[in-house]
Amino acid sequence: MTEPKKQPPVPRPATTVLLLRPSRRGDAAAPPEVFMVVRHQQIDAFSGALVFPGGKLEDADGDARLRARSTGAAALGDEELKFRIAGIREAFEECGILLAHKRGQGRRGSSALVTAAELAPIEQRWRDKLAKDEASIVDLVEAEDLELATELMTPYAHWITPVFAPRRFDTWFFVAEAPAEQDALHDGSESVDSVWIGAQAAIDEAEAGRRTLVHATLKNLELLAEADTVGAAIAQAKARRIVTVQPWVESRDGKRYMHLPPDSGYRNVVREMPPQAGPQPVPQAGR
Repeated sequence: MTEPKKQPPVPRPATTVLLLRPSRRGDAAAPPEVFMVVRHQQIDAFSGALVFPGGKLEDADGDARLRARSTGAAALGDEELKFRIAGIREAFEECGILLAHKRGQGRRGSSALVTAAELAPIEQRWRDKLAKDEASIVDLVEAEDLELATELMTPYAHWITPVFAPRRFDTWFFVAEAPAEQDALHDGSESVDSVWIGAQAAIDEAEAGRRTLVHATLKNLELLAEADTVGAAIAQAKARRIVTVQPWVESRDGKRYMHLPPDSGYRNVVREMPPQAGPQPVPQAGR
């Protein structure tokens, strides 16, 4: 009797954020840098890799109460809004950057983001609690009277892990400029190191064997390397048609090739994979 074909695992919704800043602080014409973290070796997803901050969506990210506390939400559907909120939450948890506006006297309707002075006590009260699931993003914004700056999160890419992978993610990538007053720092738990780095420099270090990049990270760094400034990177993302990328593998002439959709906007959409001489890293869709 033929056994029923095993169904691939359902991809888990996730979000990833490319936080950018000028390589010379205060100089908008300077080449962009992106904030990246090194995943803890004992984390089961992307262990030891250099990745963008991000993670799985939580139920609270889609809480209806957050729509009224998200600037720019009127132009967004519920699905996109929750991915953007998740990206803001993950950036705060993983690197201490909070893309939010402070309500209060003289602040309502202001485009100014939370200042460094305002962020310090918020971080002390909430960052660890959110990371340990002892509080939610709803608790944070209501207690601190915040509005999440979802209008600053520009969609950048959409990747889904291949069907043959044991762990699958449906990941939206967003790009945003990091607030000039706020300093990013890895959390010391899921990530053990962090760096502001140019996109091409990160690619070069991986090619030299000094960094590990998962496939989705590499391809999105290649896109980012095409931008001369932070503003250009965000403008290019706004102008680009986002095509969902779910890599697949084809074999021919005894070799295996990784494919991306030809209209996805990436260069080198076909890549030869190393020979199978044992367990191989699975192409992933996130970070």
